[in-house]
Amino acid sequence: MVTGDPLQGAAVPVLLVLNLAFNAIANASFKLSALGGSWQSFLGWQVAGNLAGFITVISLTWLLRYHPLHIVFPVTTGLAVVGVQVLAAARLFHEPIGPRQWLGTLLIVLGILFIGGRG
Repeated sequence: MVTGDPLQGAAVPVLLVLNLAFNAIANASFKLSALGGSWQSFLGWQVAGNLAGFITVISLTWLLRYHPLHIVFPVTTGLAVVGVQVLAAARLFHEPIGPRQWLGTLLIVLGILFIGGRG
């Protein structure tokens, strides 16, 4: 972990947003790949999803410069679940998300707050 880095304060929120966004893009790309009617569509969305996944992993690695794994992993994983469910599944693909799934999402958010909180 890097301490005393003047960029830490600005870098962490940007890296979290990058991680969330590219994780959602990767998963949406894989869904589009699965729905593709041709091998070109399948392959194109696979490439896009894997590139987005690569950026997700790079942002995770940079986050680990500033915070321990036991915090970074659950926070980014939890945010990914929320991001994919809300941004990709509900908004982009119009998949029905029932009350139990929304309750689960709320519990994940609460878990993120507990894990990422100070104290």
